[in-house]
Amino acid sequence: MINRKSAPEIIDAVNMKLQLKPYDHFILDNGVPVYSIDAGAQDVLLIEWVFYAGNWYEDKNIVAATTNFLLKNGTQKRKAFAINEHFEFYGAYLNRSCYNETATITLHCLNKHLPQLLPVVAELINECIFPEEELAIYKQNQKQRLEVNLKKCDFIANRLIDEYVYGFHHPYGRYTSTLDYEQLNRQELVEFYKRFYTEGKCLIFVAGKPPADLAQQLNHSFGQLSINSHTLPEIQFNCEPAETKKYNIINDADGVQGAIRMARPFFNRHHPDFQKAQVLNNIFGGFFGSRLMSNIREDKGYTYGIHSYLQNHIHNSAWMISTEAGRDVCGATIEEVYKEMAILCNEPVDDDELDLVRNYMVGSLLGDLDGPFQIIARWKNYILNGLTDAYFYDSIQTVQSITAEELQALAKKYLNPEEFYELVVV
Repeated sequence: MINRKSAPEIIDAVNMKLQLKPYDHFILDNGVPVYSIDAGAQDVLLIEWVFYAGNWYEDKNIVAATTNFLLKNGTQKRKAFAINEHFEFYGAYLNRSCYNETATITLHCLNKHLPQLLPVVAELINECIFPEEELAIYKQNQKQRLEVNLKKCDFIANRLIDEYVYGFHHPYGRYTSTLDYEQLNRQELVEFYKRFYTEGKCLIFVAGKPPADLAQQLNHSFGQLSINSHTLPEIQFNCEPAETKKYNIINDADGVQGAIRMARPFFNRHHPDFQKAQVLNNIFGGFFGSRLMSNIREDKGYTYGIHSYLQNHIHNSAWMISTEAGRDVCGATIEEVYKEMAILCNEPVDDDELDLVRNYMVGSLLGDLDGPFQIIARWKNYILNGLTDAYFYDSIQTVQSITAEELQALAKKYLNPEEFYELVVV
């Protein structure tokens, strides 16, 4: 019996033994791999179809994003209204998203409704027709949304900093214009859809409380489709970073706030310094108790929030610092960022701060593993990046064992002001 008069022992998160629940794996008749996590308490399910159909594979700007968005807007059997009504009738939520390398279709639903829902998802993958009227509405809405966003300094800053780091012709640095939408035509979408969805490479991720016949249901609806029938093209892009490192752009002459972005090229998750850099980044600006927040928000009061992070790209990455500050203190904010870089380079992190960051990172990891949806999201990230569960355990070991001397050496190696692109948009 539990002794209620005795408080439970407090254990530092960093000393907890974390385990990443392994996935179940099977392959459909057409070679589509399925990764499943059975850890749900309720009869609900998340299924995500991941296609290598991001803007990495498009020949013309925004074709990938437009194709993905219009997947729900008409098939050979149903119009957009009927598709949305079908999923709503069964209390399900179907979404689609397009990223740099991949594009997804995501279904949240009750297990008992899978027989009614999976065939319609298969219909979206195999029978989309991209009606001209739906494309026209999409183009009009996107141009209006772009017109509004172009008045926002943070929107402009996010577009331009990626261009400076990667180059405009690189998928990570490319951004859209009104002309891109005007030049879109239906045939380009149909060809991209056929190549990268109907016959493209697909992976399926499942999480929740799968029914006993999940494999049979997925195989019945998707195992006979032509997906995975073609080899994924090997496409490589070279980064073409800008030669100039510092930029000041006036977007709103009467604006009182400026958007600040600072970034340097970095490596992807396969580089031996990536996991160690994650620890250094958290000390620098990765959480609310970081040095950038303590200095620039709490002490100076220049901003409501400032963050640094390593971009989660598959091929290349960047170390990014992002904030918005008063127009008159943008320059001072940048100076303070560089001061914090210099301190990390010149002074070792003390034990108390390092212990705080260790516990924060492991505690965050505990939250990220709280439930099947979060677990499958981590597995998806590892699988798409060509990693195994060894990466998970190595990251914990890195957090637990990294020393102040190693962090100082990393700071000297990577936190050099002359290597950072600097952008202020006001």
